[in-house]
Amino acid sequence: MVGRLPVGARTHNKRGRPRGGQLSFAPYTSEQDKLDRSLNSFATQSFRDQADRDYIAARLACRYELFPQFLWAAHQAIEKYLKAILLYNRIKATDVRHDLGKAMSLVGGLSFVINLSSRSREFLDHLKHYGEYRYIDIPFHVRGHVLVDLDLTVWEIRRYCQVLDVFGKELPLGERKLLEEAWSNLARSDKVPRYKFRLHGGLLERILADRSHCSRPALLWQNACFGSRMRRTIMAKEHFNAQNPHLYLYPEMLDELLKFVFIPPKLASAYRGHLAEIQAGKKSRP
Repeated sequence: MVGRLPVGARTHNKRGRPRGGQLSFAPYTSEQDKLDRSLNSFATQSFRDQADRDYIAARLACRYELFPQFLWAAHQAIEKYLKAILLYNRIKATDVRHDLGKAMSLVGGLSFVINLSSRSREFLDHLKHYGEYRYIDIPFHVRGHVLVDLDLTVWEIRRYCQVLDVFGKELPLGERKLLEEAWSNLARSDKVPRYKFRLHGGLLERILADRSHCSRPALLWQNACFGSRMRRTIMAKEHFNAQNPHLYLYPEMLDELLKFVFIPPKLASAYRGHLAEIQAGKKSRP
């Protein structure tokens, strides 16, 4: 299942006992079984765990009003959660790269529906347009209670970041119970307080359980979705921040700039169109 070592592997402390309540599993049943479990372990370690770290980094950036970093870290978190879901479910995503639109389109091919609120969909759309760009190379803005938007969007997407389909494989009893429990918890996740939802072996769950973890305060701060207890209210700050890049203000610099730095072709094309509209009088100079 998600968030554990592949079957046959063990993690022990110095006395030879399994660490942290890790379950022990039977040996691999076949090379295909080993391959399947290794792919799931990759999805957990390289996508879901990294997304959890990006999520905490995004919360910190928002708290300290580093808004370009907030958008980028938030985009990275959502991107990796979606890639984890796609890999767990064996949906080819080699062309996604940093395109949230493509990732969301592929998610539509799952055997189950990811239920998202309108608020989360609006935040995803905002990240899709502005989060990908790290260098302030397009105009950007943030408006509203964006930390709340981030927390809700992550919570709603992340609950699907686990193995929910083993494609007809026969599982040992302990793993079959974990799979049934995953579906049961997911089915009632909208009916119980959000903080009670847990992913088996999740990094955020480990951070929440460890009161001495240095990232725990950053995760818990004014968080209405993730926590160890019910929070009836939070102090949510309403933000507004916007910035135009110099290239948008003076697109005549594009060709000279391209001699020295890389500008993605789609951006370069957009800026050529921007300049042409200014020169034709169809658009006033910003």
